[in-house]
Amino acid sequence: MSFVDTPAVRLRSGLRGSARAGLLAATVLTAALLAFPGAASAQDTATADGEIADAAGEQEAEIVVTGSRVQRAGFDAPTPTTVVGADELTQGARANIGEVLNDLPSFRATTTAATNPGNTGSGTVRLDLRGLGTSRTLTLLNGRRFSGGEDLNTVPMNLVKQVEVVTGGASAAWGSGAVAGVANIILNDDLEGISLGGRAGVSSRGDGARYELDGSFGTHFADDRGHFMIGAQWLDYQGIPDRNSRPRLGTTGTFTNPAYTRTNGEHQYLLVPDVNAANAGRGGLILTGALAGETFNPDGTLRQFQFGSVRNGPSMIGGADGWNTFDGLAVTQPYERIGTFARVSFDVTDNVKLWVDGSYMRMEASAPYFPDSDRGAVIRSDNAFLSPEIRNRLEAADQDRFTMGRWFQDRIYQLDYHRENIEGAIGIDGEFGDGWRYSAYYDHGEYSNYVAISNVRIRQNYLNAVDAVIDPATGRPVCRIALTNPSTNCVPVNLFGEGNISDAAAGYIFGAAVIDQRSKLDTGGVSLRGDPFSTWAGPVSIAVGAEARRESVFTVVDPISAVNGFVSSNRSPTIGSFNVKEGFAELVLPLLNVDASKIEFNGAVRYSDYSNSGGIWSWKAGLTDRIFDDLLLRATYSRDIRSGNMGELFTSRATNFSNIVDPVTGTTILASMFTGGNPNLKPERANTLTLGGSYAPGFVPGLNLSVDYYAIKIKDVIATISAQDTVTRCVNGNTALCNLITRNSAGAITSIEASYINLSRYETSGVDVEASYNLPLERIGLEDAGTVRLRALATYVHSLITDDGVVRIQGAGTVGDNTSFGTPKWRGTASLSYDAGDAELDLRVRYVGGGVFSRTLDVANNHIGARSYVDLGARFDAGNMTFSVDVANLFDRAPPLTTGFNPHYDVIGRYLSAGVRVNF
Repeated sequence: MSFVDTPAVRLRSGLRGSARAGLLAATVLTAALLAFPGAASAQDTATADGEIADAAGEQEAEIVVTGSRVQRAGFDAPTPTTVVGADELTQGARANIGEVLNDLPSFRATTTAATNPGNTGSGTVRLDLRGLGTSRTLTLLNGRRFSGGEDLNTVPMNLVKQVEVVTGGASAAWGSGAVAGVANIILNDDLEGISLGGRAGVSSRGDGARYELDGSFGTHFADDRGHFMIGAQWLDYQGIPDRNSRPRLGTTGTFTNPAYTRTNGEHQYLLVPDVNAANAGRGGLILTGALAGETFNPDGTLRQFQFGSVRNGPSMIGGADGWNTFDGLAVTQPYERIGTFARVSFDVTDNVKLWVDGSYMRMEASAPYFPDSDRGAVIRSDNAFLSPEIRNRLEAADQDRFTMGRWFQDRIYQLDYHRENIEGAIGIDGEFGDGWRYSAYYDHGEYSNYVAISNVRIRQNYLNAVDAVIDPATGRPVCRIALTNPSTNCVPVNLFGEGNISDAAAGYIFGAAVIDQRSKLDTGGVSLRGDPFSTWAGPVSIAVGAEARRESVFTVVDPISAVNGFVSSNRSPTIGSFNVKEGFAELVLPLLNVDASKIEFNGAVRYSDYSNSGGIWSWKAGLTDRIFDDLLLRATYSRDIRSGNMGELFTSRATNFSNIVDPVTGTTILASMFTGGNPNLKPERANTLTLGGSYAPGFVPGLNLSVDYYAIKIKDVIATISAQDTVTRCVNGNTALCNLITRNSAGAITSIEASYINLSRYETSGVDVEASYNLPLERIGLEDAGTVRLRALATYVHSLITDDGVVRIQGAGTVGDNTSFGTPKWRGTASLSYDAGDAELDLRVRYVGGGVFSRTLDVANNHIGARSYVDLGARFDAGNMTFSVDVANLFDRAPPLTTGFNPHYDVIGRYLSAGVRVNF
């Protein structure tokens, strides 16, 4: 295969062509399928009687009990479940399911378009319940694992009926990964008719434009025995390239306070905007010798570098010549994607249904990434590109060389990626005997991720090219190495002044760091559910089954990365796989059934045998008590497990950058951070306790209330520690972590290893609160006046502790962006909707609590205030057309001072979108 960098224009135009072709194919297929006659037919589902059934709080709607394998009408699962229905799916005009769920208070928006533009996962969307990390939230599609769960861009929004979120441990029911909970995406299997839609959006600053087209079609055929549906979605997001276009987002940093001493009571660090490098310039800043403090103009002459108002070590505040990595880093990267999903099901008999699913997603981008810099380039006095005047000044100072720092913003990193997910599944559902149900399925998915970062310096080529001299024979610049090796292909480079790197030199010193990764998932399972007998208290229900899956990854890298030849961004080839065989059983045992109380026990157990780590048990025990039909009390205690995933076990070594406050030297620096997998990881073990209940008073129809307490303790945690936490924990006594830090001869940090390891434990506890009220106005005498809906959700995090065995760090109320597991203590969302039939208005308020920037750094202005965001939406029907308008962050609330990518607060600002949909 070739590792030549993909041209940006070709990459993006190729996707546009694929998008048009895909939509055209879907349209043709839709037209052909119109020949199938049929009408919608209801499908039986199990219910969670008494649970809050949908976004509007309508108790009569039926849902599948995602927190349990048992499917019995009237069964109350002891594990709390939040349902995201049709109202939430449309609010805010979100681009994908992940963005919708990130609005829920129980989620942390760890991986979004606005939090990962500075790494090779840019654009991916994964879920993070409880702020415990994306790998501890299991994402299902119609109750089964799928490869698209690693990136929720794969699920077309127009086919989703609802999402059920189990906010408690569910490993015994669903297997590894469900430590924090489960998000089950449920598709609309009864889709009928044609729906075509289009939407466009833009921020109030004129950037971040988004264009979207989608279509869906569903029909019954063969006298309603069969059903077919297909949906497709195309989206073009143009990104927000300029961080300085947003308040408090540009180059904020933690700056060492010059006034600080150990005894004067001053704080050691300041959180301030416009923190820039004092040891690098865009045209080259001389750092040593007689010319120190001078910078190169584009014509190669020198002038004084304009330093900031406050300078401390390698950093400064302000400065007309100041620059920072984040000056060249986007708020959000652009991307373009197309996805489609199709399903056909057929009732072979009245009791046997066969189904087949198929899906495809393609996502591509080509955009500037961020700038590289060299803070220690050694320049000899006989360099061919130095002017005679500069050489004379060096000679007069008896100086034969100097050190220079230079930004390569004139040859900025370029990120190109191409991702595809292809998946197919087949299954059978049926019944026999007296209410026994069985299911079996097999799913195969393949996810490919091609990433190329161009303009990466090739270490030895760069050193050769920088050492340029005048060839005595020709009087022209050549590499010094060419004087002794005439056959070299070295091209000398002129680093003196912005824009002076020739194309020929760039072709020699820069290359493309490429990774082409393919991962596969094969998973299947069988289950049997039924009520074998009854006691005086009611039917005893069981569910038993077996599952197996195999996951594998294969990675190819470019030849230069394979020998660690780049200055940064080196990748390593990987190959790895594991398989797991599992058996599970679940029991629902009624204990009491009288008018005042109905008590049931729910227990589950699962044994998992991993090829890489051996066997491990998970289990759950829970009780529910339904009192006078209105009040449901529930409690559950579970042992949950999580084995390392493919990324944690086998992911390629990669390089990122992070701003680090070093307590040892008292400076703030930009250090390389090396990440990668670890095949020797042990499985995590977690104990989860939930206590709570829901209340739906009969005397207030439409009102539903729920409160649930949770406490999770995880041992042998699989994690990477943020660069800042690694340094802080090392200084605080964890000597094992000190081995992950590399310092130069002057004691300054140059790099940090951040590959996956087993830490001691995580602990978190808190409370979830939910309330909804559904009021048809005819109840208060206003006939045909519509319906008012109110829903409010809130999460209080009492503690979120990471413990490496030496240092315990509290993350609850830590809301700075340099803390891996920080989260606000309070988050809440409240929405008020009015549905008049042909028009609907909704108002939503999102609250994000404040806290401290850091609990481990002595920062002067450590407090971060809370934020409230107001969203408005309106939808109007005109015949078979629906028009919609949405405004997110209506009052354009600015984020707090942010040194990188804060997952808690809105950094985009006011965003407006409008759309139209036609239904046939």
